[in-house]
Amino acid sequence: MEGGSGDDQDASDPQRKKKRYHRHTAHQIQELEAMFKENPHPDEKQRLQLSRDLSLEPRQIKFWFQNRRTQMKAQHERADNCALRAENDKIRCENIAIREALKNVICPSCGGPPVGDDYFDEQKLRLENARLKEELDRISSITAKYMGRPIPQLPPVQPVTMSALDLTVGNFGGQGIGPSLDLDLLPGSSSLAGLPLSSGGGVAELEKSIMVDLATNAMDEFLRLVQAEERLWMKTSPEAGEVLNLDNYERVFARPSQGKNPDLRTEASRDSGLVIMNGVALIDMLVDPNKWMEMFPTIISRARIIEVLSPGLPGNRSGSLQLMHAELQVLSPLVSTREFYFLRYCQHHGPGSWAVVDVSVDSARETQFNSLLQCRKFPSGCLIQDMPNGYSKVTWVEHVEIEDKNPTHRIYRQLIHSGMAFGAHRWLASLQRMCERVASLMVTSISARDLGVIPSPDGRRSMMKLAQRMINNFCSSISASSSHRWTALSGLNDDGVRVTTHKSTDPGQPNGVVLSAATSLWLPVSPQNIFNFFRDERTRPQWDVLSSGNAVQEVAHIANGSHPGNCISLLRAFNSSQNNMLILQESCTDSSGSLVVYAPIDVTAANIAMSGEDPSYIALLPSGFTILPDGRPPDHNLIGGPSTSSSSSSGSSGSLITVAFQILVSSLPSAKLNLESVTTVNNLISTTVQQIKAALNCSGA
Repeated sequence: MEGGSGDDQDASDPQRKKKRYHRHTAHQIQELEAMFKENPHPDEKQRLQLSRDLSLEPRQIKFWFQNRRTQMKAQHERADNCALRAENDKIRCENIAIREALKNVICPSCGGPPVGDDYFDEQKLRLENARLKEELDRISSITAKYMGRPIPQLPPVQPVTMSALDLTVGNFGGQGIGPSLDLDLLPGSSSLAGLPLSSGGGVAELEKSIMVDLATNAMDEFLRLVQAEERLWMKTSPEAGEVLNLDNYERVFARPSQGKNPDLRTEASRDSGLVIMNGVALIDMLVDPNKWMEMFPTIISRARIIEVLSPGLPGNRSGSLQLMHAELQVLSPLVSTREFYFLRYCQHHGPGSWAVVDVSVDSARETQFNSLLQCRKFPSGCLIQDMPNGYSKVTWVEHVEIEDKNPTHRIYRQLIHSGMAFGAHRWLASLQRMCERVASLMVTSISARDLGVIPSPDGRRSMMKLAQRMINNFCSSISASSSHRWTALSGLNDDGVRVTTHKSTDPGQPNGVVLSAATSLWLPVSPQNIFNFFRDERTRPQWDVLSSGNAVQEVAHIANGSHPGNCISLLRAFNSSQNNMLILQESCTDSSGSLVVYAPIDVTAANIAMSGEDPSYIALLPSGFTILPDGRPPDHNLIGGPSTSSSSSSGSSGSLITVAFQILVSSLPSAKLNLESVTTVNNLISTTVQQIKAALNCSGA
């Protein structure tokens, strides 16, 4: 072993043509090698000791160890590269042999060519080759980094010839753009249902690879949809966004024909707007199902991650891929929820730009696809672009196919079939309102006048968190989710009152058996006028049966949005026998609908929240109202006339109202529901509805 000493060039030579080299003796090399085996990175003290022992300069010792470490790294990388090259050659030979064997394979039962298996074998080999090539490129780049020169690559592997079933989705005029999407990988297909599962119950490697392909193709289609102009999208109204031109869509994105199904219905819409939240925070919310549900309590009743296929890059979550389940709702027991099993794929597209796409996938492990309402998501999602001052521009696309085996309830049919109930406009309007609420929650510099009786900003945040939990509880209590079993009572109207019970043991709710009751009705009054009627404390005695006609006074007020109707109030009843009780109320509205939710709360609990303490254990049992547009064209004969507010529905001839109450039947979780409780809540709702109709001059509705 010989090594350059690193001596300087001869300064006396003006042309500096040569370097002087010092050849180490065999003894010096032996001692250096022994030290290298013991410690490849000697410290300065050890190098000085070697310098004295071997009669070498410390700089020579230092350079020898540097050169020796570089040499060892290069040797290891060359060995790894040779092993990988041999493995790749072996795989390539196996691929050639398998392809040749597949050409002549014969089905033992019928004597003909086999059906189906060849596709998955070829697909698996193609994915394995791609993985090996990626690994080879990675090793080669590392080796080149240490050796200081590029590593020659292996000759390219011949591509596998795909079968005639490989169709391209998303062609403009027959010109393929982006990866191909096979027939069996289309949303709603059953190919994934027959794929093997891993022994641990998760997604098998082959199934995972196909899901990655599906998500990638879905991202390509989504980006083209979100950026497409009027050829694919038609404007419906200035407020409600756009709907998809299905004829043009089918010409552009060719899909296999599955025959006409009269029960199938497509809903596809697009909308865009500014949101007061930056892109990173929005992405963090979308990839976390708990935060996602918290942001959309009026739309999402349940959500969970089945498996994380890829966590994505830290910071921006680019490349994140999750297999998820979600149940979406309209806040009424009369409207069935929609269940989706889908992939959620996040991709970073340059500075300040992200895309998140959802696409349905069937799985044999889930049996919910046999439900009466089949729902499939074609590529849907949102494009997020950072704007100045912490805002983001969000473009939302919703594209679903619904199979209604049971007809939609008559009073909600127009709203559902118009696409307004689950469309892009509703998602975006809810996101804008909730982002305003989050921004309001984060405010710290608040004047004493704005705080009112609330003593501090911490108390304000505590009250807002308590009100948000009240909203979440109310939304889950009236959902038609499969976790609830609603029973219809006769009486009030054709729709009747529906009741359900659940055992409450969670902190933040009264312990025992809780009875939830709700009814939905249509009124010929604009949604904005009804919302103003419910949230105004001056008109409360006209509908609040429990207040016994007593007036109420607002003792605390928290604004949580740009619209004056988005606020939290603490109300006190005059001349009430229960002077220690207050009413916590939150009203919220956007162009897709409104809520007015309230719950009794004692003075002690209110003081705990207003002092800034944790409100998680304050028990709430909320009741309230949901107000939705009916989805019909505007009618100037409405009581109160058509609403002109910016937060009102984009065209409606009336309102769909759900009235809901919750009462504690018994403080014992094992107690049974009795007829007296059912009669009480039925009378409570019936009387409330009658008083609302009388106050709004529509008793004949």
